[in-house]
Amino acid sequence: MNNCRRSSFGAPSVKGGAKGGKMKLFKKKGASHNVPELISAARSHDMSVSLPPVIQPAEKELYDRLRAAVPVIDAALMKIIRLTGGFRVVCSDEEYQDDLDRFLENVPVGLSGKSINCFADNFLDSLLTYGSAVCEIVQDSENQLIAGLWMGDVSAVCMQAGKEPFARSYTVRSKDGSCHKVEHPENILYAALTGGHSVLRGLPALSSILLRIYECIGQNYDRAGNVRYAVVYKPQSGTDDFVYSRERAQQIADEWADGMNSARYGQVKDFVAVGDVDIKVIGADNQLFDTNVPVRQILEQLIAKLSIPPFLLGLNWSSTERMSSQQADILTSELEYYRRLISPVICDVAGAYLSSIGAEADCSVEWDNINLQDETALAEARLKNAQAREIELRLDAQTNNNN
Repeated sequence: MNNCRRSSFGAPSVKGGAKGGKMKLFKKKGASHNVPELISAARSHDMSVSLPPVIQPAEKELYDRLRAAVPVIDAALMKIIRLTGGFRVVCSDEEYQDDLDRFLENVPVGLSGKSINCFADNFLDSLLTYGSAVCEIVQDSENQLIAGLWMGDVSAVCMQAGKEPFARSYTVRSKDGSCHKVEHPENILYAALTGGHSVLRGLPALSSILLRIYECIGQNYDRAGNVRYAVVYKPQSGTDDFVYSRERAQQIADEWADGMNSARYGQVKDFVAVGDVDIKVIGADNQLFDTNVPVRQILEQLIAKLSIPPFLLGLNWSSTERMSSQQADILTSELEYYRRLISPVICDVAGAYLSSIGAEADCSVEWDNINLQDETALAEARLKNAQAREIELRLDAQTNNNN
């Protein structure tokens, strides 16, 4: 894109911005002078209210390190993203459906991504990890189309209330600490979880305990896990053993080391000694601590927060564990909640493209069915539905014949 400049988030953008082009991403309706009745106090335009609070850079780095340090947390978030499923954007005007599908399949996302599905995965990943997600629609002024979608850093973006009710303004903080206001907030896509908090909130404390337990397990195995031997030679009194005890001890040590080293190459050597020689394993009398109970208790808390069945993460706590219908319904409701959050954002992207080509049409998102049940249960459900449909058609035919 030779006609692009750096945009609000550092993404390639159009020369001259949206003001120089004829494209309007979001068509503005007639100005409404109605003020919400719930606003009972006068507001000063000089004072802006953060809505919702922005995530701090240190908090963002904490969540990133948490996912890197605890694999089960990262695996649970990736499972949620994959289980959310695929979707299709439907245009109200069939004339533009093919153009819309072609755009959504090839729209660039950041530096390496492509397609609206890649955008939805990255957007949902940011929502789950940080509690909010932000993206910018990058414009190209030469062909009056959308150049791509650029994922922004939620820790560097602050959303504030604008001068009009429900109007938004965005401020971006640069790496050098300076801040600048986004000139075209209509190009910004922003969404947040309920309350604006990450699903990982509250997990750092539990994760620190879990990491300390694993660290102690590693230290204990470093100390006692690698078997070490204590070879004790006791010279007999009244013999020459006391005189040559040092030489014999050195000889025993050399032969023992040679026998241990030979085992690395598959050669087995027996150790034969004359006199009173005692061989013991260091630390054999002490047993390692059983960490199954505390580790499982912490993992139960983590999984309860992430709402993922344990066996999906490789935690087989029961020999016959499987997802019950109640668990499937709960997980389905969680996935539908995330779908409701990102569906408006997907519609905004599709609506922006339709507006750029001059189409006055609406969009809707049709999600794939969430399949969390066994194939046997699904087959039985399809059979019962088919039987019910057959009975309904038979009754309708009888009613028509009687009439």
